[in-house]
Amino acid sequence: MNPVGKNIKQLVLWVLAFFLLLALFQSLKDMNTEEEIPYSSFKAKLHEGQILDFTWGNSVLRGQYKDEKGVLRHYKVIPLPDPDLVKELDTYKVKTYQGEADRTWMTAVLVNIGWVVLFIALWYFVVIRQVQIGGKQALSFGRSRAKLQNAKSKKYTFSDVAGCDEPKEELQEIVEFLKDPAKFQKLGGKIPKGVLLYGLPGTGKTLLARAVAGEAGVPFFSSSGSEFVEMFVGVGAARVRDLFEQAKKSAPAVIFVDELDAVGRHRFAGIGGGHDEREQTLNQLLVELDGFESKEGVILIGATNRPDVLDPALLRPGRFDRHINVPSPDLKGREAILKVHSKGVKLAPEVELSVISRRTPGFVGADLANLVNEAALLAARRNKTSVEMTEMEEAIDRVIAGPQRKSRMIQDKEKRVIAYHESGHTLVAKMLPNTDPVHKVTIIPRGPALGFTMQLPTEDRYLTSRTEILNRLCVLLGGRCAEELIFDEITTGAADDLSKATAFAQRMVTEFGMSEKLGPIAYKKPDEEIFLGRDIARGQGYSDNTAQLIDNEVKRIIQECQDKARELLKKNKAVLDVLAQRLIEKEIIEAEEIDAIFAAGGAAA
Repeated sequence: MNPVGKNIKQLVLWVLAFFLLLALFQSLKDMNTEEEIPYSSFKAKLHEGQILDFTWGNSVLRGQYKDEKGVLRHYKVIPLPDPDLVKELDTYKVKTYQGEADRTWMTAVLVNIGWVVLFIALWYFVVIRQVQIGGKQALSFGRSRAKLQNAKSKKYTFSDVAGCDEPKEELQEIVEFLKDPAKFQKLGGKIPKGVLLYGLPGTGKTLLARAVAGEAGVPFFSSSGSEFVEMFVGVGAARVRDLFEQAKKSAPAVIFVDELDAVGRHRFAGIGGGHDEREQTLNQLLVELDGFESKEGVILIGATNRPDVLDPALLRPGRFDRHINVPSPDLKGREAILKVHSKGVKLAPEVELSVISRRTPGFVGADLANLVNEAALLAARRNKTSVEMTEMEEAIDRVIAGPQRKSRMIQDKEKRVIAYHESGHTLVAKMLPNTDPVHKVTIIPRGPALGFTMQLPTEDRYLTSRTEILNRLCVLLGGRCAEELIFDEITTGAADDLSKATAFAQRMVTEFGMSEKLGPIAYKKPDEEIFLGRDIARGQGYSDNTAQLIDNEVKRIIQECQDKARELLKKNKAVLDVLAQRLIEKEIIEAEEIDAIFAAGGAAA
């Protein structure tokens, strides 16, 4: 039963109990207010005309009378043999008199004791039983919250995972070990204790773990790192013990812990000594993986996108024996992922997934799944029978920059500034070598952006040269330079461009060793975020004089790139004007039209 239904049921029971208690109280009140009088007094009151009504039962007479002060009272009388009583009732004008049916002993019991029994039963179910259930829940704090994979639920296999062939090969070996351990044990091999999947968010780590469960056909327990730690001390360690005990009973078995960094972070990594309860949980996990009581036939698969914050004791061989990087997919991988996610989507014949994969560099599996879904929603919104290339293209823009903001009204003056800003990016990108080709330029607001220039690489790149970075800085600064050149004024529209340019220049100087003055020295550890307790107390690693040199070099690089972009725009101002005017008229310019404008304008570098 869901929580809302359960609460309504309890409320109804409480209301019913209240009314029954009220009825019982009223019944007892009525019984207590009846005045027992002798038969002689009853006859006297009858003769005086005080008796108002009369009920003749099997063993008692009861009714109402008015006393000397006129107050209405209830009475009951033990009857005596009196054959003339009915005549006297008529004589003294009693308004109502009637008989009462005989009650059996069962009826008497129910009338007198039934209310009490019913109230006790309600009290048991509403109060006592709730307390017992709460006690059981309190005692179950140490039980693991891991879910056992249901055999009837949908099974994922490696055919449902695309774009990560190498991780699949590594995990396929784990699956074979689970299916046929003798194949490896006859050569002296031991089953791995743990497998760590790490990579960027959305690359398919959880999906790979589900595929292992579907392929292996063994019990699969799935949990999250945050489910172990509670407000009560010792609960996390108890849940780890319980989880491995359950898995051992079902061995061979697989345990999957998502977001492992929630429980596996560095010990003593917080201010003041860290979180004691979390560290107890981590210690128990270390013991279960490789201790005196290590569990044979149980494999732990952990997933995280922050491997740099995990405790070294957790990562050593014998605990997590395999470290599998799940990378962002390449061109071929993106096309395979698109095919997987578009199986249930009706695509038009002209849709080419290879073209979409070329236009989505840097997209991970989650982005591509979202792209296909957005395209399907757009086609349904337009009442189309299939998803066409138009919807796929627009879905790329939605994933990158957000939905169109058609309701935003932009004044003509601001629209002209935005058009020249985006044209500046486009012109610099077209005139400089070794830059990504311009795919589309638009001044239609999307998300927080008032317009954007989309550059898409022709192929996946894994190395970037110094010249390419400098050209990229020139492109970023081209929009601001165009505003300054045309309007002799600058706006806040270049804030994001300046932020990106500054970050690139700082990495050139501090990480890539691309400054002649500072030399080939890395002044910053790459690809690691600050981790509270481990990195916050570390110094910057260089002197104040070096810091000043870094600032000067960053400023020099950005200034030189800005000067270069400004010169290109001055030389090709006519082409810049044509681009901006065409953007104001059409709001979107595709790559073919941009090439035609440059060919007709005779742009020069």
